[in-house]
Amino acid sequence: MTDSVAPEADWDKAPGLLDGAKELTLGPEECDLAYWITEVAQGTLRDRGVTGHHENAIVPEFLKEPGPLREALILEFGFRGLSEEIATRLLGHYVPIAPGIPEMEFYATQMLDEARHARVFRNHLVELGMPAKSLLRDIDEMAADYRQRVLQPVEDFTLEIVRDQGDFLGGVAVFAIVIEGVLAPAAELSERKWTPLSPATGEISRGTAIDEIRHLTVASTILRDHLVKRPEYRPRLLEILRAGVELWDAVPDREFVIHREELFQKGMLDHADKIGDYELWPGVRMLDTTPEQRYDMAEQWTDEMAEARMAYMGLPVEALASPAGDAR
Repeated sequence: MTDSVAPEADWDKAPGLLDGAKELTLGPEECDLAYWITEVAQGTLRDRGVTGHHENAIVPEFLKEPGPLREALILEFGFRGLSEEIATRLLGHYVPIAPGIPEMEFYATQMLDEARHARVFRNHLVELGMPAKSLLRDIDEMAADYRQRVLQPVEDFTLEIVRDQGDFLGGVAVFAIVIEGVLAPAAELSERKWTPLSPATGEISRGTAIDEIRHLTVASTILRDHLVKRPEYRPRLLEILRAGVELWDAVPDREFVIHREELFQKGMLDHADKIGDYELWPGVRMLDTTPEQRYDMAEQWTDEMAEARMAYMGLPVEALASPAGDAR
């Protein structure tokens, strides 16, 4: 990258997803269409526009062979690819009701981001050896239960607010705080755990994480600024956030994540020599972690991100506490 690329979009200088989402401040006026063309398409994605990773970042041969590690990655990227496809379709409802040009341009670019994410996740499965001709059908079959039990309720909830009620700000809150706010820490975990095993996989996750930082921080700024101008919207926003937390408490996402983390565990130990003393987070070797520990750490990151973003918007973090008392 050159020094002309904005630091938060620079491949080498951008922070990790967790730090970036907690500390950066970006607004829709900054992240407009021109920003996306110059800083993202010609910056972040330079030399990585087709596959999401540099041609020198390879897929190791052992990930192309049958085994628990390959199965874990196929499940993870297959599910993430489907989630990003649904996100792209949902965002199509945001653009026509955006209140201003900056918001319209930003959500048009986010729609492109999510479509790209879906594409690189899907195409990585082909790099792992899945047949390209039947890929979409194979993903649909593989993720049918996940789509029905986890994604469909979230999709319905979002459509009710943004399409049926025409509530743009409510839609922003649902997408950024509820959907991406819960899923982003899992993306952070993905980047960290695949980096020592597969350069290509780690780079794909790195590129999508740089985008997610922008999505989370710009949405938080949109909501913060709206609440300053229209403080009467605050009760409505808190109502949507509480409903979103109840939704996530109800969907069985944990069972799907734990299943693939158990597969990852077996594969990780099979390839322990490639991982060595690599630390998944400071002071903790990846080889010493369990599926439950990794899931719980992602939840802890969710809480940390939520606390920072809610404080930035001037909202009580307690609004994101589940009825059982556990913040998501």
